[in-house]
Amino acid sequence: MNIFKRILIALVLVPFFSMAQSYPNKPVKIIVPFAAGGPADNYARFIAQRLQDELKQSFIVEDKPGAGSIIGTDFAAKAPADGYTLLMMSNTQTVNESLVPNKPFQLMRDFVAVAPINYSDLVLVINPKVPAKNLAELLALAKASPGKLNYASSGNGTPYHMAGELFKSMAGVNILHIPYKGSSGARTDVIGGQVDMMFDAVTTMAEFVKENKVIALATTGKNRSSIIPGIPTVGEAGVPKYETSIWLGIMAPKGTPNEIIQTLNVTIKKIIEQQEVKDLWARQGALPMVMNPVEFNKYLETDIAKWAAIVRSAGIKPD
Repeated sequence: MNIFKRILIALVLVPFFSMAQSYPNKPVKIIVPFAAGGPADNYARFIAQRLQDELKQSFIVEDKPGAGSIIGTDFAAKAPADGYTLLMMSNTQTVNESLVPNKPFQLMRDFVAVAPINYSDLVLVINPKVPAKNLAELLALAKASPGKLNYASSGNGTPYHMAGELFKSMAGVNILHIPYKGSSGARTDVIGGQVDMMFDAVTTMAEFVKENKVIALATTGKNRSSIIPGIPTVGEAGVPKYETSIWLGIMAPKGTPNEIIQTLNVTIKKIIEQQEVKDLWARQGALPMVMNPVEFNKYLETDIAKWAAIVRSAGIKPD
């Protein structure tokens, strides 16, 4: 290669190296399309603080809940693709691709995968006023009075909603869905007795189980939760093969420079692979998810297809 070609290549590459090295040079927003106090908000703030420590720039969390995450996700989709607006997302968004087809955005068209964060099981809890001591008794109660029992969720299409609808379909029961604008309101009303039950993230609800404010009947993973090991899985307790979880990740508007995507991915990977983070999350019932952007993109596509099949087969509607 002659000297002129080398100079030309160097001139082409310099802007990209410069972009990666200078990012971020102003505050970065992380849009959370869910209400404050839930897992997405809590872990967004956790990651934001550590990104700030690693990249020496402010990372600011903005909660924009509503319409089962669609309002906040649409806001992020319309943001400039410059790396300064990110989306904290979950399997709510992959569910909504089939559950709510007429959205103002399409996840894989309007966003690019950055990095997953973590995943955790859900736990089915009931208010102590509900006359059931275990899942078998709850199922008997639901079958004896179809439509009388109700369950709260953080909104249509969220993991809490889909866990409930999948449960209804697989258990053959009719339980009324009551959607809220966020998990905090739903959780408060289950604890207060205004709603009978809820599938909630074990990372958030476990403390209320331990304080006897709600009764845990089952968790939703393949295996029992490490933080409430005395509670059986839904599969163990009476609905074989039932399994679901909640996972979280980061996406950015389509067109965000790849160098910025790689910087964020590598930094997030560094954060969640720290032993102190693993230990902290394990105590909360969450496990890190580590993927590069290509792997996470494939994971998202697979999850969209999985939930589309469940939405069709179970006849789940967005209410």
